[in-house]
Amino acid sequence: MIEPGWTRGPGGPIVQIMRIFAALAIAAVLLPLSPAAAHGAAAEPGSATVVPVQVTGDPAKRFNLILMGDGYTEAEQARFQSDADRHLNVMWSIEPFKSYRNYINVYRVDIVSGESGISCDPGLDAPRRITPLSMGFWGRCNPASVQRLITMDNAAAIRYADLVTGTTSGNRQILALGNSTTYGGAGGTYATASGSNSMSALISPHELGHSLGGLQDEYDYYQRGVPGGPYTGPEPSSAHHTLLTEQQMRDQRRKWWRWLGEPSESGGPIARYEGGLYATTGVWRPSAHSMMKTLGYYFDQVSREVMVQRITAKTMVIQDSTPTGAPVGADRVLWVEPMRPVGHALTTTWNVDGANLPGDRDTLDLRTLGLAPGTHTVTATVADPTEFVRDPAIKAAISRTRTWTVDTAITTPPDGAEPAIVSSTPTDRPLGRDDVVYVETTHPAKAVPEVTWTLNGERYTGTDLDLGALNLAAGTHTLTAALGGRTLTWTIDATGPGTRYELSAPLARHGDTYVYNGPFSMRLTGSDDRDGYVVSESRVDGDGWFNYFGWPTSSALPWTFTEQGTVIDSLTYGKLPRGRHEIEYRSIDAAGNYGRAGRFTVTTIAPPPACTRTVTGVHRGPLTVAGGVTCLDDAQVTGAVTVRPGASLVVDGGRITGALNAVRPAEIHLLGARVTGALAVNGAGSLTVVGTEVRGAALLTGNTAPILAGSTVKGALACAGNTPAPVDLGVPNTIKGAGQCAGLAPGPRGRAYEAVQHVAQ
Repeated sequence: MIEPGWTRGPGGPIVQIMRIFAALAIAAVLLPLSPAAAHGAAAEPGSATVVPVQVTGDPAKRFNLILMGDGYTEAEQARFQSDADRHLNVMWSIEPFKSYRNYINVYRVDIVSGESGISCDPGLDAPRRITPLSMGFWGRCNPASVQRLITMDNAAAIRYADLVTGTTSGNRQILALGNSTTYGGAGGTYATASGSNSMSALISPHELGHSLGGLQDEYDYYQRGVPGGPYTGPEPSSAHHTLLTEQQMRDQRRKWWRWLGEPSESGGPIARYEGGLYATTGVWRPSAHSMMKTLGYYFDQVSREVMVQRITAKTMVIQDSTPTGAPVGADRVLWVEPMRPVGHALTTTWNVDGANLPGDRDTLDLRTLGLAPGTHTVTATVADPTEFVRDPAIKAAISRTRTWTVDTAITTPPDGAEPAIVSSTPTDRPLGRDDVVYVETTHPAKAVPEVTWTLNGERYTGTDLDLGALNLAAGTHTLTAALGGRTLTWTIDATGPGTRYELSAPLARHGDTYVYNGPFSMRLTGSDDRDGYVVSESRVDGDGWFNYFGWPTSSALPWTFTEQGTVIDSLTYGKLPRGRHEIEYRSIDAAGNYGRAGRFTVTTIAPPPACTRTVTGVHRGPLTVAGGVTCLDDAQVTGAVTVRPGASLVVDGGRITGALNAVRPAEIHLLGARVTGALAVNGAGSLTVVGTEVRGAALLTGNTAPILAGSTVKGALACAGNTPAPVDLGVPNTIKGAGQCAGLAPGPRGRAYEAVQHVAQ
């Protein structure tokens, strides 16, 4: 969420105290340690330590992400480190951060706070705390703001970020985590998020979408619980909002016309969905629920394309090259050093006097060209072939060229450089099975260094190696790269993580097919054979993958599905329409490997009606239900049961030691019940028989939408005149007598599911 002017703070005496303290704290960081601190005494509040987490190159040539914490005392620094690790691993599981991880240096600034927590958490009546970054909910305790908006003293954050050598405001992004379990964050010049909320690791990439990508919120509200109203402005400048129809986008070749009709990475097709920019109507977005609308889903293609452009703009696509300032001789090697994405390699195209040369290498040996005497123009174009970008203007923006004048009259003097490895993909963490691995070498003027890669007894050459093209078998592999007497070694983790699912007890089950008539919960547990945070996710009916974070109120609680959803802070979670749904699940490990997706099927049916009469224990003799709703709650009836027209019977775990006969009842629900005699139901408005044992014959005729699932009928079974025909919900029945209900179907599919909805929807 973006709050205009959030950097100003609410003002007032307490804010002035915070600012003064923050300035003093920063000054303390810049001073040498006192003798007491040098000998292990407690760290001073405001002191900070810079910890390189991931360094892939010179900060001047990278996008630098600086994570800093606020409200973490010296004793809580391990918590901050754990929070930062979780935020990073979730971010690495999301495109385009996943593919462009090598473009990013990550530094952690461990700041010691004198107080634990941040201000106004969770409300305006909560304490105002003195912390190095002065972070607080309500836009730093501003009653005119909103509760979930976390802002900070930007000047203090800048001073801490300046401790990371080589970074500047132009090549870095600050992400500050507040020591809180309350949901919140902000995007603007900088990004903030609560560190320990179950959803907090999803707040970070959303806020980076604002701060880094310049993306706008797709919320159709500003204040939760209050509809946003109509949009009344002009055509938005936002790349992912429009007033145009799909046909107008195509005709005018504007906005996301290149992506229309594509399956969205965040679920559903790329199309036109009403609502966004805090307005309910009158403006449209590309996807039903991308990350900029609903935390937990991915960026859709439109936002992802913008993010690729913005991440690349913070780097140097060509990190270095043969100098271009003066003519060079034709007796030497030209070279470029491109950036190195994790998921694919950039391409280098060489052009001599207007003609492209075949091949794709980072070097060009001019001696092999047989250039005619005189001067020539040589150009190297480094381009990103990513499928994430379709806009030619963005493709051009993420490409770079170098041009040299080659003069055959110039003789290149010896430079004394020997082929050697100077940098590489980090060797201190396992590689994913689809990574592109690289080494950078020295650049002798008269030689092309040949790197020799060795993997599973096979040898390869070049400065990079695409592991995804090798189709590696599952397991652990060792990769080496050798040049000039130096050998680098990597471990390849080619085994994806596993995921285990747990569901609450169903009414009936057959393998991975489940039946429920009320709320049910799902817990996903990812596991891997290596250290590192494992990210799990699920999707319903082939829609977008949704991050599994537990439950909004606690990561320890399972996700809960209900027909009406659960309202938490004016958002509705887990609203699953009645019917049959396929739920897939998978995990992503710290190396970036996707585990194999598993799946199960859940069918939710109508719950039984509310009881007007409840029978427990033992009811001796026959029982007649003349009206209302009679419930046998794990009860036993030692006689026949008769249900009159218009009446309803619910048997939940009970036992009838006789026959059950119902003519034109309103509803009959037999749930885990036992009927020792015959069962005859005719003309029921609703008939549900699930997990029930009928020891006699069963006659089901003229009923509306009957369900017969996971049940056993030991006598004959006859079905006639039911509308529609009975369904078994994918849980077969056992029929031991003669006759059967022919061709039982699994039941109708449920309507589309959305994990999170605003209550106004």
